[in-house]
Amino acid sequence: MQGKVIIFPEESNTAHVKVTPAVVQTLSAVTVCLRFFSDYNKEQAPFSLSVPSHADGFVFFRGDGRYRLYIKDRGVFFYGLPTTVNQWNSVCVTWDSGTGLAQFWVNGVASARKAIQAGNSVAGTPSIMLGQDQDTYAGGFDRYDAFYGHVTDVHMWDSVLSPDEIKNYMQCVVPRPGNVVDWNNLEYTKHGFVVVEPKQTEICPGSEFDRYVLHLTG
Repeated sequence: MQGKVIIFPEESNTAHVKVTPAVVQTLSAVTVCLRFFSDYNKEQAPFSLSVPSHADGFVFFRGDGRYRLYIKDRGVFFYGLPTTVNQWNSVCVTWDSGTGLAQFWVNGVASARKAIQAGNSVAGTPSIMLGQDQDTYAGGFDRYDAFYGHVTDVHMWDSVLSPDEIKNYMQCVVPRPGNVVDWNNLEYTKHGFVVVEPKQTEICPGSEFDRYVLHLTG
């Protein structure tokens, strides 16, 4: 999949990519990074992870000027982050069950850290989808939640990446590919109207990130 992009060219409740992750039964920490491109600013879900006991095991939405993260069916909003249309946006989402703190990074801009599901791991065989929110385990799609655009460079780790590692991702450098989902060796199946083709452009904005890291370390 390296150098490829997945295109969801229309709204539907069928088009999705089912990803086969590395074997994992319990997630106590998560980082998901991906890049998306869309001209549609409604709220939509490019990535969703479901487990048998929780349809929204780990899923995030973007659009309407905000981002939203669900973990084990509980959600929290993040405001003031880029939701720019018609350009590539680089997104990383982190969560640590030990503290319950979650955070978004978008185009190098870091959100406030917010509490969600402290002390609660996500347990069970994960079902991972690109392009749809799972309202039931491995299904229950609604076209009003469907992602409508392009997705690439999807990685998932069972740990919280450091600021330096996220900085690298924002600059299109991934020295440590995801150990749960690795875009360079992605196992997947397409369903519905989905197109996979060579990536024609790559934008990795990260100028704001440097100022954030300097504030943390200076």
